[in-house]
Amino acid sequence: MAQRRRTSGTMVIGLGRFGAAVAGTLDRMGHEVLAVEKDRKKVQHFTGLIPIVEADAADPDALEQTGVTEFSSVVVGVGSSVESSVMITANLVDMGIESIWAKATSREHGRILERIGSHHVIYPEFDAGQRTAHLVGAQLLDYIEMDKDEFAVAKMRPPRELDGFMLSESKVRARYGVTVVGKLHHGEPFEYATPATIIERNDIIIVSGSAEQIADFAKRPR
Repeated sequence: MAQRRRTSGTMVIGLGRFGAAVAGTLDRMGHEVLAVEKDRKKVQHFTGLIPIVEADAADPDALEQTGVTEFSSVVVGVGSSVESSVMITANLVDMGIESIWAKATSREHGRILERIGSHHVIYPEFDAGQRTAHLVGAQLLDYIEMDKDEFAVAKMRPPRELDGFMLSESKVRARYGVTVVGKLHHGEPFEYATPATIIERNDIIIVSGSAEQIADFAKRPR
């Protein structure tokens, strides 16, 4: 049997809130995407909005008929049933999918997915809760953790002590360990920071550093 040609597209299995967000965003970005959902009502709801087929991905024969082996990456958005999530992921591993992203609802669920061969395990609720804690606790405008406690990027209002000074004068990195990557000034495009960049009180700054360094820097008086 001739091997199917694999595309760079993404299949998204399960259209709960997480799966629907992934599929819809990929489609709006212009990426090739195909959603798979077994609930007929959801299929009817999303028909015409995103490419979609009705199938039970826990059934390996039904999954293969969707053309899953033609896709280089698959996102398993099923979370309500751990059993279904595990069965679908196992089917994808057996089919040799290059990149499998599986949603987990708990650490135990995630460990099972990793053991059976998922390349990436996602914890949407945990990640969203952690991000919200940083935003609320440190009064940040946005926060992205790239690696657990090792590197993060945050958007925030600058501390009062930076107002009117060039970065070379304020010595932010030497004093606080964070790097000012750039700034946003009202009505002007994003500006990458240089030693000569002057920070004003009404600016929004983008900083990088460890989670602890950013949290400490965000506590400086504004």
